[in-house]
Amino acid sequence: MNVHPTSTAQTVKLDITGMTCAGCASRLEKTLQAKDGVVKATVNFALESADVEHLPTIAANDLVDLVSSAGFEARERRDEAEAAQKAHEEREAQSNAEERKTFQLFAFSTLLAIPLVIPMVLMVFGVKFELSGLVQFALATPIQIFVGARFYKGAFASLHHGGANMDVLVSLGTSAAYLYSVYSVFFAAEAHAADLYFEASAVILTLILMGKYLEIRAKRSTSAAVRSLIALRPTTANKIVGDKIVPVSISDLRLGDYIVVKPGERVPTDGVIEEGESELDESMLTGESLPVHKNTGDQVTGGTINGSGAIFVRTTALGESTRLAQIIRLVEGAQASKAPLQKLVDKVAAIFVPVIVLIAIATFAGWMIYSGNITDAIGASVAVLVIACPCALGLATPTALVAGTGAAAKAGILIRDIEALERAHKVDTILFDKTGTLTVGKPVLTDAQAFDRNDDRLLTIAASVQLGSEHPLASALIRAAEERNLKLTRPRSVKAIPGKGLVAELTGKQVAIGNAALMEELEIVPSMMGDGLIKTYESDGKTAVTVTLGDRAIGVLAFVDQARETAGKAVEALKKQGIRTVMITGDTEIAAKNIADQVGVDEFQARVQPEGKNQIVNELQEQGYKVAMVGDGINDAPALAAAELGIAMGSGADVALETAGVTLMRSEPRMIPAALDISKATLRKIRQNLFWAFIYNVIGIPLAALGLLSPVIAGAAMAMSSVSVVTNAMLLRRWKPKNMD
Repeated sequence: MNVHPTSTAQTVKLDITGMTCAGCASRLEKTLQAKDGVVKATVNFALESADVEHLPTIAANDLVDLVSSAGFEARERRDEAEAAQKAHEEREAQSNAEERKTFQLFAFSTLLAIPLVIPMVLMVFGVKFELSGLVQFALATPIQIFVGARFYKGAFASLHHGGANMDVLVSLGTSAAYLYSVYSVFFAAEAHAADLYFEASAVILTLILMGKYLEIRAKRSTSAAVRSLIALRPTTANKIVGDKIVPVSISDLRLGDYIVVKPGERVPTDGVIEEGESELDESMLTGESLPVHKNTGDQVTGGTINGSGAIFVRTTALGESTRLAQIIRLVEGAQASKAPLQKLVDKVAAIFVPVIVLIAIATFAGWMIYSGNITDAIGASVAVLVIACPCALGLATPTALVAGTGAAAKAGILIRDIEALERAHKVDTILFDKTGTLTVGKPVLTDAQAFDRNDDRLLTIAASVQLGSEHPLASALIRAAEERNLKLTRPRSVKAIPGKGLVAELTGKQVAIGNAALMEELEIVPSMMGDGLIKTYESDGKTAVTVTLGDRAIGVLAFVDQARETAGKAVEALKKQGIRTVMITGDTEIAAKNIADQVGVDEFQARVQPEGKNQIVNELQEQGYKVAMVGDGINDAPALAAAELGIAMGSGADVALETAGVTLMRSEPRMIPAALDISKATLRKIRQNLFWAFIYNVIGIPLAALGLLSPVIAGAAMAMSSVSVVTNAMLLRRWKPKNMD
């Protein structure tokens, strides 16, 4: 692979078919990375996909052809919502067909293999019963041809393209047993049933096929979360055209179009309710089991289910810009990422099969030298070839990652990648932004005190300059003005000053709303009345700001923001995990202490400017702490990026969601300890899987080489190893957030 600048690189996702083990994935990844114009390639065996970052000098079709030339099949996965939905349906149909075909072949193979096993079972009970060599040949040959063809095809393709995969081991082992038995029946001077391995080759192929069938089912189960999310995408919408409601395809919608969502329908795309109210089921996206009440002006998310009332919605995002599309990308990205341990697995898989073939040859030679008994030599070498399948190694990490991130997504926790999982595992200190995280984030205006006693005029000026602002205080002001039926005027030259306030032009005069730092910056001389009011409000735990018109202060506004009901339980749960909790806010010392006491954080820092949050993160890191930052706003993005782990509340700004390693799809503080819990559970499961996969080969191969494992037992163990690894990973699907009652 040539090293290229990545500024102009593009990423394409390919669906891959034909991979049979981790060795296939490793070989294909090397093939893709060796292509000139490819910056980076990641092939995921469990998900049967490849993410390829490439320069514009190479087209997606070229990559598809390259995969084909390597002996596999590939198809580009489209980004457009409608195309993605169609591709998803095609993949589902293909997966179902593969599962059905594999089961039918397994049933056919089992019927023929059972008579071959009966003599072995009877022997355990002391009953001697033998099938003639010709009968065994007649039963085993169809299995060797029809079931074996699956492995021969894969082995030939692998060897043809310069690699060696699991199919090579299975083909060599079963063919050796089968051909030796054929020779004994038809060409040896005297053949004994004890010298035949027909039952070994037939049963091994049957057991491995059973393992493949169970593996297919299990892999589909682990990735159920993404399939469920993709299935949420509606394909049609009821668009309002003039006085009519016209059903249209989602692809025909444009930003600003008006649509109607009838009771029981899925919301077609993201938008704002312009008329009507209803209860929406957002459980699949947020994990919230109770319906959420939505009214005029509220945001709705595509894929959620409308309740009993019809709502009229103006579209605000379409296709890949919707929140559902962002969620799918995050979950898929996490499931396709690789743990550092996986790199070791890939290196092992790349050389595994050739090494095992050499060990099998050495085993055969050793037994011939030691005993001179070709039957023992073949049995031991076949057992080595069969038991050494690297599938369990290849499935260990990705299946656990898919299951863990899928379970998290179902609960409303989106994990960006494996690195975020690992960093979450090490966190010992959590920084909370106060507003919107530990508090509701919807302050209420409690006081509007004008120095000239014209409170309505003060509120009209303050609310007018906040039109269009997304700041929580702006919403409180506008709500208060609407309740008093005040007429607002659109401002000009609006400038938000992070951590201080806002400056705008209204009817030709400068208006400012902010804290003491903003007043000092604007050189506004504070009044004694204003200072007294601010001190009074702040002593009550309120947030107070000054309003100026021109070069003088005209009044003071006071707000209060309530702590979230569950914030205290979240902090308590984190403390039980041994995690230090710190709240940081731009509020005053008294207002900050009021919330800190309510929720029970270990410590707090007040009057922190936006850039100060980043500084606090750095200072704690320098002291050796592993810091997680929890926030929801644009101001929090730098701190989210600087921390070992950024956790964004789902109600926050998109920039916060894009920066964070973990996103909580609902503003529920108890999801924070839950996110740390699922990260630990997933990493624990990855380590368990890798241990069992490695220990299985470390113990099994020597036992087989020493003749302590029959080929049939080796085949059964090999088949079940992959199933056990995937099943162990699937246990993560049962994970649910604790203490959410």
